[in-house]
Amino acid sequence: AERYQRIEVSFALSNETFGRAPTSQITTRIHAPEEEIASRTQGYFVPLSGGIDSCATAAIVYSMCRLVAEAANRGDKDVIADARRIIGEPEESDYTPTDAKEFCGRIFHTCYMGTQNSSADTRRRAKELAASIGSYHVDLNMDTVVTAVHALFATITGRQPRFRVHGGTNAENLALQNIQARLRMVLAYLFAQLLPWVRGRVGGLLVLAAYGDILRSMIAHLTDLKKFIAYAQTAFDLPVLESFLTAVPTAELEPITENYVQADEADMGMTYNELSIFGRLRKVEKCGPYSMFTKLVNEWSAILSPTQVRAVRLFSQQSHNHFVDCLEIYFEVSRVILTRFIIQESYSPDDNRE
Repeated sequence: AERYQRIEVSFALSNETFGRAPTSQITTRIHAPEEEIASRTQGYFVPLSGGIDSCATAAIVYSMCRLVAEAANRGDKDVIADARRIIGEPEESDYTPTDAKEFCGRIFHTCYMGTQNSSADTRRRAKELAASIGSYHVDLNMDTVVTAVHALFATITGRQPRFRVHGGTNAENLALQNIQARLRMVLAYLFAQLLPWVRGRVGGLLVLAAYGDILRSMIAHLTDLKKFIAYAQTAFDLPVLESFLTAVPTAELEPITENYVQADEADMGMTYNELSIFGRLRKVEKCGPYSMFTKLVNEWSAILSPTQVRAVRLFSQQSHNHFVDCLEIYFEVSRVILTRFIIQESYSPDDNRE
């Protein structure tokens, strides 16, 4: 091998002797299953909104319950023992989780947190889904909590913010939506910690936040969710899922009026299908805004002219290129705000720059 060039400097990055002594070998220790479950977690909690994102999360948990039941019916002693420990059964118990729906009722807890802006349709869908999979379901209205926060702000500032449909500014409208979303997560952790206690059990619940509950505009790949829901509808014998597939995605954070119903795609200024395309072009094909534009001109040539591609939704000159603004939301906000999560698709919003 060629000799490395050595450059002498007047300072050192270590002690006077050459380098540092290596650390002693660390012996790897794998926790036993009993230790893994020693936290006494009694299961899972999901804020069930009636939308497709939390529906998919609930369906995944139910899928797990089905796998547990199948293993228990095969007589898998390890699975049976783990299931008993999770639900707090004593060692001498003869409980066997052979029914997925019954087991789901023991470990899975769902909650619909409605406000005056919630619709009867989402409440009904959440209730029917919970009944179909057997989860322990709570249905509540949180208007008193939201109103208390409004009153506190008005008392301190002397100003009462209004929704846009009532004449408020965009800043007021966004703040009033965020109050509801953030309070829902606070209540989720409260119920997750205390519902086992309510049911006479020890421990808490692990909160599973649907992707959209963290940042609704980040559900770029709604098509994937719909494919999974369509599969679960048949494979898990859950006909109720059909209503989730046909529902219009909405956050339900603004008042419903005769002339206005909040819709995610209208709020984003683009469809979920378009957002999925942007994710593929940016992440998989490594495109910037200009490369995306040139590719979309070709991809959408049958339905849109180049001028239309630039003018409709994607490249608004009046707002410093709305398309680029949406990219900043899609790729920058997600990287900074979202908790680290498992990346299972090459077109995820995380571009791995950290």
